Order: sequence, then structure tokens, then C-alpha cells
Amino acid sequence: MTLAAARERQRLKRARLAIAVVFCAHGAVTGSFATRIPWIQDHTAISAGQLGLALAFPALGASLTMPLAGRIMHRFGARSALSGLLSLWTLALILPSLASNMLTLCGALFLMGNAAGMSDVAMNALGVETENKWGRSIMSSLHGMWSTGALIGSAGGTLAAHLDVSAPLHHTIAALLLTAVGLAACKRVLDIHSAPEEDPPPRFALPPKSALVYGLIGFCAVFAEGASLDWSAVYLRDEYDSSAGLAAASTTAFALTMAVARLAGDRIVDRFGPVRTVRGGGVFATLGGLLVVAAPHPLLALVGFGLIGLGIAVVVPLAFAAAGRSGPNPSQAIAGVATITYTSGLIAPSAIGAVADATSLVFSFTLVTALALGLVLGAGVLKSARENPPGELAPPAEGAEGTRQRAHSQHGP
Repeated sequence: MTLAAARERQRLKRARLAIAVVFCAHGAVTGSFATRIPWIQDHTAISAGQLGLALAFPALGASLTMPLAGRIMHRFGARSALSGLLSLWTLALILPSLASNMLTLCGALFLMGNAAGMSDVAMNALGVETENKWGRSIMSSLHGMWSTGALIGSAGGTLAAHLDVSAPLHHTIAALLLTAVGLAACKRVLDIHSAPEEDPPPRFALPPKSALVYGLIGFCAVFAEGASLDWSAVYLRDEYDSSAGLAAASTTAFALTMAVARLAGDRIVDRFGPVRTVRGGGVFATLGGLLVVAAPHPLLALVGFGLIGLGIAVVVPLAFAAAGRSGPNPSQAIAGVATITYTSGLIAPSAIGAVADATSLVFSFTLVTALALGLVLGAGVLKSARENPPGELAPPAEGAEGTRQRAHSQHGP
């Protein structure tokens, strides 16, 4: 290896670590917020139904502003855009704890969702770029770092709640710390600058067809994720009359297997490819769903939820990676996939509840099982995303896109 190649590899190592820290910081905000929802509910004096409505506003805010991320990255460059958008997200953590009623809480969560969605698109676009330069799959582990960050944020929030620290103080300290960490990490990520003559992406546009296809795969996985996270404990309690501890363990089993699978998923993807990985994951998730709906004992249902988490873990990272390599505008394609998956996460908990009211929770998770089977049947759409696998980028095209790729090589860190 030449000296120049060794330096380039070292630069990419720093960039990979930096984008992993960004994902971790992004997840830590979510974990920090989630643990203080009971405090926020008490101090806004809202009912459970009102809280459920308010919690739909982050996904709504994210879905509406995700398409703007590509334009911001075009205008300021990917690194600067990520620095600003991630800072907006980490500082937005303070807003919900300052709300005094239902109206101000919905507004705070809507603004929080705006920042979450745009920063999500920016960091995934840079994650795909880093994966392409690195030459091996890293998107699964990056999303695993997001899950790790969420666990860290949850642990901090649990400690703060145990010590009876108010949510405004806890969230202010966490926001400032995560902003500092995020800004430091953003200095090391890769950069992308559009050529001066390249037209900016539209403020709002329908996602490309490729994003719709990959988004449907992500939809199946995120629906199963939202349903399992929000309803697994209720399922064990209502269907098996389980203890509170065992019911809560089902949620833990799901989240833990999902985080571990994401952290280990890159090696599996590199060995088997995205199609076989998603297809195999779909088999695990389908078996897990069948255990949930048919198990005669709660421990088997708990294992089922763990298998669902294991099976769907790498689907969304691979959908983002596929979208980022599917056309000349990665950020627009990623925004399309993200919008579809956020929408899935938004409707899944309420859809499960509505179906359960009309029929039963068992039938609701039969629907989840059917969507898991959809991963097995639809995994083949990811094959086209490997026409230019990581490390084997297509040669620069003539015109704006080719200029953009050449510009990128001149503006890296």
C-alpha cells in the first residue's frame, strides 16, 4: 500500500468513526426524550389519549420537511448541513419539557420532528457515501449505533428520573452535551459539495420510483418494529395474563436482539448480500410472528418477539443504502424512503390498536406476521442496488452528476 493510499484509508477510518458517533448522538436524543414522557404528561396535565395524539406530531413534522434536506445539503455542503441540522435536533430536545399544555406540546413535538427528519436524511446520505468509499457494508452498524445511542439516552433518562431531576434541567444538560459531541464528530465526516452549475433539488418533490420500491420493504419492517415495541408488553399481559416484569421483558428482548443484530449485520451483509440477508431475516421475523400468535406459553411468545427484532433489524439500513445508490440524487431518494418508513412508524401502533378493538390482538399480530412474510417475498428488489456495490462506484457520468462526483473528491476532509 502506498503512503497516499494509507493516508486515505486512515482518513476514511476517521470519517467512519465520526458518522457512527453522529448516529449515536441522534439516537441518544430519542432515548433521552422517551424516558421523560411520563414527566411531560404530568406537567402538561393531558390524558393518555391526548398524549397519543401529541406523539404523532414528531413523525408528521419529520415527513413534511425531510425533502428539504437535499436542498440544504446542496446549498451548504453535506458536512455543514449535517452540523447545523444535527444541532437543531439535539437542541430541540429541550422544547417538549418546556410545554405547559396540549397545544404547546404539539407545537414543540412538531418542531422536534422537523429537525429529526432533516438530520436523519443528512446523516444517512453521508453514511451511504462513507460506505461507498469504505468498500464494505457499514449501514447496519451505523443504525446499530443509533440504537446504542437510544439505549444510552434511556439509561441517562432513567437515572435522572430516579434522582427526581426535572425534565427541563435533564434535557438542557443532555442537549448541550450531545450538541458538543455532534459538532465535534461532524468535523470529521466526509463532505459533498455540489458543482456551482448543478441545479438544486426541488424543495418538495415526489420520491423517485426506486425509493417507493425500497420504501415498501422498509414499511414492512418499521410496521413490525412499531407494533412490537408499543404492543409486545400489552400482548403478553392481555393474552397470557403475564406478570408486569415478564411483559416488560418482551419489549426488552425485542429491542436487544434488534440492536445486537444491527451491530453485527454488516458482516452478514458482506458475506451473503442484501437480498439473502433480508430474505433470511424475513424468515426469522415470520417465524417469530407465528410464535407470537400461536404460542401456548408466554415465554415462547417472548422468544417470538425476539425473533421479530432479529429478523427486521437490518432491513431499514439496507433500504437506505439501496436508495442512496439508486440514482443521481441520493438525498432525495433517501428522503423518500425515510418518509415512507416514518409514516409506517406513525400508523403502526394506532393500526394495531384499531384492529385489536375490531377483532383481537392475536389477529393484529397475524397482520404483522404477514408483513414479515412480505420481506421474504420482496427482498429481491434490493438486487438492483448492488449494480454498483460499496467500493465499486460507477464511473463519473458526463454533465452535472459527473461534475458533482469530481467536486466531492476535491472537498473531502
